[in-house]
Amino acid sequence: MTTTAVGQVDGTKPDDHSKSHLGLTLLALCAAGLVVSLQQTVVIPLLPRFITQLHTDVAGVTWLFTAALLSGAVATPLLSRFGDMYGKKPMVMVTMGVLIVGSVICAFATTLPIYIAGRALQGISSAMIPLAIGIIRDTFPRERLVGAIGIVSGTMGVGGTIGLLVTGVIADHTTNPHPVFWLTAGLGVVATVLIQVSAKNNGVRHGGKPDYIGAALLAALLICLLLGISEGPRWGWGSGSVIGLFVAAAALAAIWVLVELKVEQPLVRLQLLVGPQSLSANVASALLGFSMFGAFSLVSNFIQTPQDKVGYGLSGTVLSVGLYGIPSAALMTFFSFNTGRISAKIGPAYTLAIGSVFAGLSMGWLALSHDHGYDMVIAQILQGTGFGIGYAALGSLAVQHVPMSESGIASGINSLVRTAGGSIAGAVTGSILTAHVLHLGPAKVPTESAYVASFATLAIGAFGAAAVALGHGIRHKGN
Repeated sequence: MTTTAVGQVDGTKPDDHSKSHLGLTLLALCAAGLVVSLQQTVVIPLLPRFITQLHTDVAGVTWLFTAALLSGAVATPLLSRFGDMYGKKPMVMVTMGVLIVGSVICAFATTLPIYIAGRALQGISSAMIPLAIGIIRDTFPRERLVGAIGIVSGTMGVGGTIGLLVTGVIADHTTNPHPVFWLTAGLGVVATVLIQVSAKNNGVRHGGKPDYIGAALLAALLICLLLGISEGPRWGWGSGSVIGLFVAAAALAAIWVLVELKVEQPLVRLQLLVGPQSLSANVASALLGFSMFGAFSLVSNFIQTPQDKVGYGLSGTVLSVGLYGIPSAALMTFFSFNTGRISAKIGPAYTLAIGSVFAGLSMGWLALSHDHGYDMVIAQILQGTGFGIGYAALGSLAVQHVPMSESGIASGINSLVRTAGGSIAGAVTGSILTAHVLHLGPAKVPTESAYVASFATLAIGAFGAAAVALGHGIRHKGN
């Protein structure tokens, strides 16, 4: 029996955690998760305003959303590795600190590049979720793991939907976007204080050094891929620039894989990315992330489209986006607290499949029927049910088959592919909307068929996640 660097006996749980203290720790981690997911979506209802205020177009403002997801995709495995090396609590504090700094930068920004820089810093906080799951596995008794992980994972959807509502309320009183970012900064401070006073820095430390080369290559290949997808309609899919970006992304991906195979301690251990059980869990995560993050931005834009001018849309305000999202937020909250019991009975894979089907039905409904407010309400009910169940199940599915010592990096990899899927969704839907437009004077507005195609694409992504999760459950019974 050996003792770790933090004085904990290997294989045991710390015995100084009362139920009340564990509850406070879970509350703090949920608060941080809510702030992290909130910052990912607060800009979405404002995108139509940013087009005018920053003198850009749909493809330009989409990067305000995509930049945060992109930086999160790169930072998540890197900071998860840091968590294994130096402790998860310090890394959670770092991610929250960077979120606060990024929020303050956006609160002072007046140009698109400065906003994008601040959003990229905010996005680094996405690494908080896998770090939080690692803290739970280090400190909570085994019988409470599934429920606690499900609750924290579920905050991703809940906070995202609440972010839309909060932004709507603020935007209803002012056209200045800066108060939104001051709010995220303030909430970030509160969550950071809660974590500092409640969370323990338990767990085994692992030595080694970070894989900076792997992180740089991953960032480069994602940038090339997303830039090619988002700029394809404007530059031309057959243009040398777009083809060159896709070729560069493929080449960088090949180099990245070779580097990860050679490095002693890789950024992403490929066995945890494409291993027998990891591959299906990660593919399902990427597809569900593609559907959820794509839905957030697409629905917001559609609600605010003026029906009297373009012949479709709901002629809503920024506040309308948040109000329509209330059913989704309520259901996500409910299922994030109750999905753990479902997963314990039927397994997280089958639970994820159920949630993904509901998410697919949500986008499928809007692809077929979207002319009335009640269509959006029905879609939001289906969406809240689907993402509430799906995201709560994903947290457990990602780590259930790996040793405790690798739970942090496994969860980090799963978050990486989820945020990568979300960033690809932003680029894909932005590309579709940019490619099919109506010319209303100097303005260019996406056609109704472009929205239908985008909703259908997101539905296919969610149904694909359901199929992958179902196959995982069948192949790995009892796991």
